[in-house]
Amino acid sequence: MVTLGPRVLKTGISVTLALYITEWLSLEPPMFAAIAATFTIQPSIYRSWRQVLEQVQANAIGALIALVSIYLFGHNPFIIGLVMVIVILVCLKLNMAGTISLTLVTVVVMMSQPAYTGLLAAADKFLIVLVGMGSAFFVNILVSPPNYKKNFFTLEQEALRGISLLLRTAISDELTEKSFQQQWRKVKQDLARLEDLYKLLDEERENISKIKPLDVREIVVIKQRLECLQLGLKLLDKIEEHFFQSGPTSEEREMFDQYIEKLTMQHEMALLKFEGKIKYDLDSDPDLIQESSLFLEKVVHTNQTEKGQRVRLIVIASALYEYAFQLQRLNDLTELFLRKKKIAEQTREKRRWRK
Repeated sequence: MVTLGPRVLKTGISVTLALYITEWLSLEPPMFAAIAATFTIQPSIYRSWRQVLEQVQANAIGALIALVSIYLFGHNPFIIGLVMVIVILVCLKLNMAGTISLTLVTVVVMMSQPAYTGLLAAADKFLIVLVGMGSAFFVNILVSPPNYKKNFFTLEQEALRGISLLLRTAISDELTEKSFQQQWRKVKQDLARLEDLYKLLDEERENISKIKPLDVREIVVIKQRLECLQLGLKLLDKIEEHFFQSGPTSEEREMFDQYIEKLTMQHEMALLKFEGKIKYDLDSDPDLIQESSLFLEKVVHTNQTEKGQRVRLIVIASALYEYAFQLQRLNDLTELFLRKKKIAEQTREKRRWRK
């Protein structure tokens, strides 16, 4: 089912706004502003701002090249095509590949209308572009501004449910092949989207933190949460590749199944702890690194399987160790973040009472 996302809605609003403004200012042709607005809508405020800056520069260069070419060589189809090639090369040289499409539209419109040339014409075209880009930029800020942290947490819960289901049934082999493959594909898609959301969050932290403050400690926790999800999926890959091929005994099946269940539960508890839904106590938290080391040693020294088959189990146990190591780090980072957050809240409360 196709859903009407915020970006789709904002594209329509920005195009409408751009057309109304160009009509009010009597700028021609107004559709050029609509095209500019369409290209400027981006998935984040920072990317929209960067797109505006790059489009202004690229369109200025494109308009200048088009004007010079008209005065020197005319505006026949061969010249227009040659100018298009030159503009593309210039944009690529300046690392403005994302501005090429709109810049080419500017060049075509200017060079295909010989009666509409000159500095005034170039200024008019430039103003139309600015109207379109400005409309898209302000709509992106004012209408349903993106909340990538909230989107990340929502999608993360869904991805973790999928990975937990797959890990908990990987050893027991309870899911049908069709259900398993469908869930696996969905988890991979969710992780790809989570990686994109994290990149957007990190971009905002680096570039607009003065305008929109972001807690760096929270970004670190989010990055670690993504790392744990990725390792959970890698662990699943190792199980599928090596476990059943190793010819495990019933005791080994039970041993791996129980330990995977424990790590999966710890992963879920770490997220619940971050949300403040469960109590946390440093003394009661298990030492996952020590436990995973003991588990790995047990697998290495087991005499129940042949040496070649035991190597496959060691590969899986090593992946379990890495998963446990990163889960322990996630747990530590989460507790540190919560303690710092609590101290900051107490400090703000004291200041409020003093006032």
